[in-house]
Amino acid sequence: MTGRPVVAVLEGATPVRGLERVAEVAEIRVAQAAGLPAALDGADVLYLWDYFSGALPAAWHAAGSLRWLHVAAAGVDRLLFPGLVASDVVVTNAHGIFDQPMAEYVLGAMLHAAKGFGPLRDSQREARWAWREGRNIAGSRALVVGTGSIGRHTARLLRAVGVRVEGAGRVALEHDDDFGRVHASAELARVVPGFDWVVLVAPLTPATENMMGAEAIGAMRSSAVLINVGRGRLVDEAALIGRLRAGTLAGAVLDTFAVEPLPPENPLWSLPTVLVTPHMASNADSWLDDLAAQFERNFLLWVEGRPLPGVVDKALGYVPSGRRREGLASAREVLAGGGARHTPGDWRRPRGG
Repeated sequence: MTGRPVVAVLEGATPVRGLERVAEVAEIRVAQAAGLPAALDGADVLYLWDYFSGALPAAWHAAGSLRWLHVAAAGVDRLLFPGLVASDVVVTNAHGIFDQPMAEYVLGAMLHAAKGFGPLRDSQREARWAWREGRNIAGSRALVVGTGSIGRHTARLLRAVGVRVEGAGRVALEHDDDFGRVHASAELARVVPGFDWVVLVAPLTPATENMMGAEAIGAMRSSAVLINVGRGRLVDEAALIGRLRAGTLAGAVLDTFAVEPLPPENPLWSLPTVLVTPHMASNADSWLDDLAAQFERNFLLWVEGRPLPGVVDKALGYVPSGRRREGLASAREVLAGGGARHTPGDWRRPRGG
């Protein structure tokens, strides 16, 4: 069948943008959460512009013809409910969009802690001339936990300013182009004592939840700083607060938290060696336009039957490093159903048919 494909868009509070070229070849149904089931009925593609929405599981019964889901976010932990994971719907994410802003945030976080910008700002508010000695970050050692595209971009940027970087990931590697060496993330408690900075960029999965537990946090050297731009639940927050309160950890820069927004009563707000930011490490002045352009590019690839970038392994919960190129073919296979080649017009075929 050669009819126009149907693209359902979950919009949210921020108006969706950049669908002009998509509209030339597809029927577009823009919906808020309450209208998602109606928009999904007969839809081939779902575009989650409202990437934090939890509306999809309740609307999943209407997604019988869905072939591909694209979420305008890097993390997919809030998206992967059992029905979606068990289906043959291809999931792609905003792979690559947030690499540069998040790497820059990490570098800024390190400079903030090393140069004492927080205390200096406090002194300025008091009109108090308070000289202090900062630290060089060149020559310091950083462990980047998470070896995906964001972690690799971060490693390259930190190396450019003289930081000695190693990585931690699912599998240990003795030689890696970006990290030099990659440690097994299951061994963080053994590894972290050798580093001045522990930078968390890993996705949240059952395997990574609480990866920086009490043992790993307790093993960090007293002069070290924890930077978390991954997910709040990667960290045992109580253990971290305990070390910070005791003054046995130099500091933390935290952009993600177990509960968001961070409750006003949370001690992290008032700890002097902590910088709290409101889950904005990935934001930049161009990010919405970049997200829109990415979906347009991906949609035009999909219509032409070409491989999709950024295909999420739904069992793992992220785009595996080894499949960023090789795994693109799986999108074509799943879109085709049963491994046949996907060609323009095939989107109306029943799943698996």
